[in-house]
Amino acid sequence: MNSDETRWHTLTQHETLGRLKSREEGLTKDEANRRKEQYGPNELEEVRRKSVVRLFFEQFANVMIWVLLAAALISGMLSEWVDTAIILAVVLINALLGTIQESRAEAALDSLKKMAAPMARVVRDGAAERIPAGELVPGDVVHIEAGDFVPADLRLLMSASLRVEESTLTGESVPVEKSTDALADPEVPLGDRVNLCFSGSSVTYGRGLGVVVETGMRTQIGRIASGLAAPQDETTPLQRKLAQISRVLSAGVLIVAVVVFAVGLLTGREPFEMFLTAVSLAVAAIPEGLVAVVTIVLALGMQRMAGRGAIIRKLPAVETLGGTQIICSDKTGTLTVNRMAVRALWLEDAHRESGDPPADSPVFSELCSAMVRCNDAQLSSEGRAVGDPTETALIDYALNVGAWTADAVRARTRDGEIPFDSERKLMTTAHAVPGGFRVYVKGAPDVLLHRCTRVLGPQGESPMDEAAMERAQAANTEMAQQALRVLAFAYKDAPAFDAADITGTESELVLVGLAGMIDPPRDEARQAVAACREAGIMPVMITGDHRITAEAIARDLGILREGYEAVSGTELSRMNDMMLSERIRRFAVYARVAPEHKVRIVDAWQRRGYVVAMTGDGVNDAPALKAADIGIGMGITGTDVSKGASDMVLTDDNFATIVRAVEEGRKIYGNIRKTVRFLLSSNFGEVIALFAATLAGWRLLYPIHILWINLVTDTFPALALGVEPTEGDVMRHPPRDPSQPFLMGRDWRDIVVSGTLEGALALAAFLIGRWMAGETLGTTMAFVTLGLSQIFYSVASRSERNSVFALGLLKNKVMVGAFLLSAALQVSVALIPPLRTLFGLVAMNGAHWLIVAGLSASMLLFGEIFKGALRLGARRRVSPD
Repeated sequence: MNSDETRWHTLTQHETLGRLKSREEGLTKDEANRRKEQYGPNELEEVRRKSVVRLFFEQFANVMIWVLLAAALISGMLSEWVDTAIILAVVLINALLGTIQESRAEAALDSLKKMAAPMARVVRDGAAERIPAGELVPGDVVHIEAGDFVPADLRLLMSASLRVEESTLTGESVPVEKSTDALADPEVPLGDRVNLCFSGSSVTYGRGLGVVVETGMRTQIGRIASGLAAPQDETTPLQRKLAQISRVLSAGVLIVAVVVFAVGLLTGREPFEMFLTAVSLAVAAIPEGLVAVVTIVLALGMQRMAGRGAIIRKLPAVETLGGTQIICSDKTGTLTVNRMAVRALWLEDAHRESGDPPADSPVFSELCSAMVRCNDAQLSSEGRAVGDPTETALIDYALNVGAWTADAVRARTRDGEIPFDSERKLMTTAHAVPGGFRVYVKGAPDVLLHRCTRVLGPQGESPMDEAAMERAQAANTEMAQQALRVLAFAYKDAPAFDAADITGTESELVLVGLAGMIDPPRDEARQAVAACREAGIMPVMITGDHRITAEAIARDLGILREGYEAVSGTELSRMNDMMLSERIRRFAVYARVAPEHKVRIVDAWQRRGYVVAMTGDGVNDAPALKAADIGIGMGITGTDVSKGASDMVLTDDNFATIVRAVEEGRKIYGNIRKTVRFLLSSNFGEVIALFAATLAGWRLLYPIHILWINLVTDTFPALALGVEPTEGDVMRHPPRDPSQPFLMGRDWRDIVVSGTLEGALALAAFLIGRWMAGETLGTTMAFVTLGLSQIFYSVASRSERNSVFALGLLKNKVMVGAFLLSAALQVSVALIPPLRTLFGLVAMNGAHWLIVAGLSASMLLFGEIFKGALRLGARRRVSPD
């Protein structure tokens, strides 16, 4: 009885009961027990999550980590215990950081389980009883009424003014009026299957009787849970590119180490000495601090984003934001305020498209009375209207324009009523007045207008002639074309009120006016969409609401522009994946979509090579949030399910916060590139120096020297580069191409040139020291020079093209602090006797220190000269004359 096989909405009540082998009197308890054994409990299955131990060991599935472990093993075999301890500490810290990062609570399925109704009113053995919702089975007959959660997927057998709120499942903000008639179209969208009620939705009005057709994981919510449980490839573009760099570096390390070892043996060097040299080269080539530095830079960015209203749940999402090219956004509650509001009025004496009240209009006063009195919504203690969204909009409007006060709304009385009925499409209330009753009626204009014989105008009541009818119908049509939900209001004075005489009571009415309502766009969303356009990001609306409504909101926000189209879920279902991928760039709006459609849309963009973000707040958004490169949940209106499935949660539910987060993501990505360029140039300099020294037969540096520079001296400047202020406006150019390499050809050129110079400076220091006082002094001067030259170069690395003097030497105060701290640490190793002994160094005199300082500082001068030459070359290419 899987919903994929049975189109329950196409079957009549009798056919449904027959298919389920049930009846209106319900199942017997024996039948229910047998079916529970067959179908299992009406619960969502738990997902077996990875243990912390497994997450920890998964951090070692990295080629660079393997090479480091091999280096640690070799160092241990050579009794280089300090080197071994340092390398293992690096590996352990990286694994711990990764484990903490990935050990986040997968709360989505737990939240889905909480949404299930804890109890249900079921008919068993012909009698109604309350049982835990988990005990329900297909074929059970269940009673539901206002205030209930729907405990399973039901096919309705009876509906009495039943309205069900399904926005978290379908995205439609207005409760759906339910009926029992079978539907002819087997492919009708989920939100239009009005004879079905879905597990986890809530009843806002009326009552109903339904037979359970699906339970547990076979319900619509269960199918979403299955999608959430499916494994996802959550690696980000940056992770993939850094992994690629790691593989290239690791392969290069092994090749260089083997070549050096072989060359040494061929030239008659001792195998043990060459083995140690090869290890030193391997340690020099691997940027041990790279992973940790990138993680810390991302974490710092995460803290900044949290201060701007965006909580990052998955650390790599920080950089993914910067490369976002498509934002697929749910409409309800994300682009709109998720609360219906009156936006247009029509009265015989005025047509107000803005919804503003006409001045001194008795007709308007009567219209507000009808809005408030013929209304079931109530005011909370905080003064907020609660109830059906359409009715709360009417109360809000009367309060906002000052036509009614909160006290007056609370003091309303009612002396009779005829409840809303989906067949009549009308609601009537009666209020005692001297001489009888004032009867108010509201409902669908196409019904109510024909019940009116008179119309209220500036001079009082007048006959509802053909011209007046045409004016009212034209206003209704105009509002409907603007995607407004239109209600008509009328009244009559009667000497008595008889609720049983529905036809008599709801006839010969006086038309007061029409009100058009919509869930309006957020003002900040409109600005955010414009900012997205300027930044080269395409916003896409995906909603379960009706097409005409979606198009109107999308045009208002600037999403649906010339050259773009809207498409419905039904049309989407007729497209295969290839067809959708071919046409995906034409579609800016998707209406009446099912949850699986959202995942298809995200997948289609990703197949075209785009980086896709998905915003949403409902259960229906959760699978697509998981599938997107970055899922963005809403912190206030969002369900726990959507927040649990997201990478980032907006604390203010403000679409504009996404734009700020994208800007921060672009800043961070640019700074990470600076950091990686700096670290790789440092490592290349070490490799060049060691390789040249090995070929010359010199003992330049030991592994502990390289580890100290890579993990201590270089780390603080690298982190300072990660918080470097942005150059220019990063939001005025298109997103980076995801197919573009993380490091371009010019980046590798800069790395090679600067690294070669760093290596040359270290070799120069070694030769000078060796000439002045022997090889040990040469090693000491080379070690201090190599570390300090890299620290000086970190200052030049603050900008790829601009002079640091133009940027301001003291503008990045973190860099100033990092420079001083790293320099102090590097110098302290050569000055403090115990450290000097541990590192195998000797004391230097003033002349030695002057030479080291001069060589090291020249690296900053070179960096500035090199960037100046690049700027000059760029100007000549632009202006060849």
